[in-house]
Amino acid sequence: MAQEDDHLIRLTAAGALGPGYRVDAGVWQDGRWLAVRWIDGALLWRALALARGPEGDRRSVRPWLRGIARTWAEHLARMHGEGWAHADVQPTNTLITGDGRAEVIDYALACGPDPAPEGRLPYRGALTHTTAPEIADAILSTPGDTHIQAQPAADVWSLGASLFWAWTGCHPVPYADSADRREKLIVIAKGTTRNLCDLRPWLFPEFEKAITACLAPDPADRPTAEELTEAW
Repeated sequence: MAQEDDHLIRLTAAGALGPGYRVDAGVWQDGRWLAVRWIDGALLWRALALARGPEGDRRSVRPWLRGIARTWAEHLARMHGEGWAHADVQPTNTLITGDGRAEVIDYALACGPDPAPEGRLPYRGALTHTTAPEIADAILSTPGDTHIQAQPAADVWSLGASLFWAWTGCHPVPYADSADRREKLIVIAKGTTRNLCDLRPWLFPEFEKAITACLAPDPADRPTAEELTEAW
């Protein structure tokens, strides 16, 4: 909690996060507390329930999906522009408001532009299904107490993975759900993903093209978050 509060203060000072998000923080007899702005929205998975089925193939859904993806990319672009990576981009850290905007929450694992400050918890990836290949490879090849400095390109992969998962109902990497985390990370590190065309609930070429670009194995081949705001 102290780490997230530190990140919120630094992100706000850099202009990467609106000043109204962090409300206050402090300590009490049993530990620490942190208050942030209440966001009235639905988790991404729940919000995309209609879009996951064939009944989602309607004219009104397409601009709504693009708006979610675009506003999500806009949040990340602000962070990336200041040298930060959110480092935990996933469906449960994204709320969809009633007007179809994505709001990003939970900055505890964020990685700033400077080397990891003394006392921070080492970053070792986040939710397995949305872990970028380069992060998976770093986890597998370094000791468990080594900090991995997540970069903006890893957020872009996680964004694509989250949209793939929430729209199709399937995580993007072909491993068994029963596999342990290390086995899953080994498959992720290879950079192979499922074919979105085989799993999409309905045809949406522009949306599919951008998601597929996000999931490029090589970070250098992925679009930036800023470029995605134009693509969507």
